[in-house]
Amino acid sequence: MGQRQRKQEKVGVVTSSSMNKTIVVAVQNTFLHPAYKRVVRRTKKFTAHDERSECRVGDLVRIVETRPLSKSKRWRLVEIVERAK
Repeated sequence: MGQRQRKQEKVGVVTSSSMNKTIVVAVQNTFLHPAYKRVVRRTKKFTAHDERSECRVGDLVRIVETRPLSKSKRWRLVEIVERAK
């Protein structure tokens, strides 16, 4: 039997918390473009499970990969890194 793979972790900003126990987290990724050799920023949105509905828009949060919780939710809130000002 193979060893279980480590779960992915991502840090991003909460863009929506209007759903019940669900938040939308925008995660920014920077990489060097292979052809143009310029730094490119990409933003991807993930829906994550927030059991206690404690997040607000603008919070910096850490999310971790988990089993499918719904059609679109495959991430779970681990901690709030920084509260919105």
